[in-house]
Amino acid sequence: MSLLLSREESYYVNRLRQIHLRLRDHLHRFLHLQDPATLAAVSEEAGGDTQYYLDTQIERLLIDLCREWAQEVPFVLIAEGLGADGWLPLPEGTPAQDAEFLLIIDPVDGTRSLMYDKRSAWILSGIAPNFGRETELGHIVIAMQTELPTSRQHIGYQVWAIRDGGVHAEKHDLLRGTVSPTHLQPSRATSLEHGFASFVKFFPEGKAIIAELESRFWQRLFGDQPSVNPLVFEDQYMTTGGQIFELMCGHDRFVADVRPWAFRKLGVEYSPLTCHPYDICTALIAQELGVQITDLRGNPLSVPLDIREPVGWLGYANATLRQTLEPILMELLWG
Repeated sequence: MSLLLSREESYYVNRLRQIHLRLRDHLHRFLHLQDPATLAAVSEEAGGDTQYYLDTQIERLLIDLCREWAQEVPFVLIAEGLGADGWLPLPEGTPAQDAEFLLIIDPVDGTRSLMYDKRSAWILSGIAPNFGRETELGHIVIAMQTELPTSRQHIGYQVWAIRDGGVHAEKHDLLRGTVSPTHLQPSRATSLEHGFASFVKFFPEGKAIIAELESRFWQRLFGDQPSVNPLVFEDQYMTTGGQIFELMCGHDRFVADVRPWAFRKLGVEYSPLTCHPYDICTALIAQELGVQITDLRGNPLSVPLDIREPVGWLGYANATLRQTLEPILMELLWG
């Protein structure tokens, strides 16, 4: 088949949906039973990121669900908590080269906001044909993300895409147990004026150099004269999947995550405080909607499917915005 997978696309989509919904429903119940202090307890310092109690609870269920799926078809699960490189061939003992596909997944993207019940997080996953260690983000052919609502939220989205097959989106009402199809439309605006646009700077580390770059960018775009009213609004949504969703649904017009660039400028060759492949494994969905997502040099994202590789990315709601903004960014980043 054209996707280089051995079964019909619907098989993988249905299986992924089952896993996502089991994880979401388990976590939604769990949030109501625990206080924030328990959820925010640090479980371990893993290679890719800090693991909190909330993460470890959901990861146990993820592995169990993937073991069930692997009884039907062997695959490699790529996620945190599975060892140094995050690769786990399933069923255990299966050689990685015998796996039919690779599944990269982040069961809770946005842990920090969700564990304090501030804002929803997301389950992110992508399926790629098995090209071994040469498999990259660009090989993902099916992607899905599911919203993890806060305890006071009862509506959540589930969105998925098949490469060259369009996007499917649903609203789930967790109180009534109903599902309704919905439509996502990225912004068609041709400028950033009176819209949301953000440079990612979640943490103190690297914030100063990113803020300096951002200031130069706004100066190039709007000049030195201060505006009486703000022209652009910022939203530091602490989840890459959430940021991509905001681009998909028309809330945000531009997002720049230049953290790997900033750390290199500071002489830090590697920092875990960046986006990783599992954080941006659903970029395919946004791209199917026409959102422009590139690396920091304007090229397609091309990084291996692992848990450590730092990923810098630029997201434009549409091609016109990219044509306007990209030359400025390339000059500021690399000129």
